[in-house]
Amino acid sequence: MQTEKVTQHIINWLKNYALNARVNGFVVGVSGGVDSAVVSTLCAETGLEVLCLEMPIHQAASHVNRAQEHISQLKKRYKNVRDAKTDLTPVFEEFKTEVSLEGEQAIVDMALANTRARLRMTTLYYYAGLHKLLVAGTGNKVEDFGVGFYTKYGDGGVDLSPIADLMKSEVYKIGEYLKVPGSILKAAPTDGLFGDDRSDEDQIGASYPELEWAMQVYNEGKTEEDFTGRKQEVFKIYKRYNRANKHKMIPIPICEIPKNLK
Repeated sequence: MQTEKVTQHIINWLKNYALNARVNGFVVGVSGGVDSAVVSTLCAETGLEVLCLEMPIHQAASHVNRAQEHISQLKKRYKNVRDAKTDLTPVFEEFKTEVSLEGEQAIVDMALANTRARLRMTTLYYYAGLHKLLVAGTGNKVEDFGVGFYTKYGDGGVDLSPIADLMKSEVYKIGEYLKVPGSILKAAPTDGLFGDDRSDEDQIGASYPELEWAMQVYNEGKTEEDFTGRKQEVFKIYKRYNRANKHKMIPIPICEIPKNLK
């Protein structure tokens, strides 16, 4: 990948899109992870207004510290960057008092994790509307079009996706080029939706380099019978997530009414 040229291409794309939309800039949810760090820096490079928004919900201290380190660095480097913090923990806890928490614990926990993401999406759009900004998505290609590792109408609810055509490894290369803090580049990727330090790999069962490989060979038409051992295991994991989350990657189904019935 021609990192410098790709980076500039994204910056130009972001700026042109915002100018054509006649908005002031972008709002980005900053989590302490590499994807949001890269996206917020790319947005800052446009010279347009950038609001970095922290939205903790029982967040692990390590995530908060990395997010704050990144925002502090970004504000020193770019005069067009400002930040805000909305503690959504009380909102989340109040939500839990109004809904049923009965059922299998793992299912309840997942539903609540997705609720966290949707509360954050609502908050991002509140600030976007308040300041005439676009919500910049932070999903990469493996997450958005490979395993579907995001929340529908949560972190998947955005106005534009600047890094969705980049593999995770490519996001890291751009992060290094843009001088994203080392603490973020070295940290294990995590969605931060459970209030602990569990990583994406802990949840999925495969690392991003493994998932990138699986995505490539799957798109080449390979099947699990073509592999053995760990490769076969990773291929099965990828295929399972891809199939289960396909509904996130395609347009919302519309029931088309036959003309003879209208």
